[in-house]
Amino acid sequence: MAESIDAATVAVASHGLSPVELFLQADTVVKAVMVILVLASAWGWVVIFDKLIRLRILQKRAGKLIASVQAGLPVASVAESFGTVSATDPFVSVYTAMVEEHSRSADLVHSEAQRDSLQERVHRVGQLACVDALEHLQSRLPGLATIGAVAPFVGLFGTVWGIMTSFQGIAASNNTSLAVVAPGIAEALFATALGLVAAIPAVVFYNRIGNEIGRYGKRLQAFIGVFEVELSRQLSKKGDRNGLRAA
Repeated sequence: MAESIDAATVAVASHGLSPVELFLQADTVVKAVMVILVLASAWGWVVIFDKLIRLRILQKRAGKLIASVQAGLPVASVAESFGTVSATDPFVSVYTAMVEEHSRSADLVHSEAQRDSLQERVHRVGQLACVDALEHLQSRLPGLATIGAVAPFVGLFGTVWGIMTSFQGIAASNNTSLAVVAPGIAEALFATALGLVAAIPAVVFYNRIGNEIGRYGKRLQAFIGVFEVELSRQLSKKGDRNGLRAA
């Protein structure tokens, strides 16, 4: 009896419970599940840091650009404050698209109906550029949602497989002591832990980043409105001058 207890103790001692040892001692299928979860978690953190840093830069830059808009915004050419900013900035891409549409239609603006048509085209161009910019910001976010939804189940699959393997080992050794069962169960449960480690940050930051993009989208919409107001003002002045000349 003592010899069997000593043998079980030696078996437990040979099985470490550190994460690395649990991985090395796990079944091949469980190892594959762990590797997938670790890679998914690493990819998720890369996306999270990339989005958070980029959004923080864009939000700070948006404040400066909006401040320059409030001081007066040209509609026929790109303002100097926007020309010094990267063309990939959503504010710059939206502003440039609206200015280009205005420039292409400058020769057509004579009657009130044509001015209204220009404003409508500029509005549509701005909206399309805004949608395109926001879609670019939202790229790779569905991957975070997928990790958050699937990772726990992948980890659970690894756990179930590991427990099945452990029970097969118990049946083969004909020893049901806790000392023999514990290492295999720990290896299996480690897969579930990795699934949660991958899923929880993905869900939390998916929601946070989505909210930040929503806030930024509202600022873009407000900017389009400011541009349209300035365009309407300048077109009205141009129409008044044309009316005076005709008189």
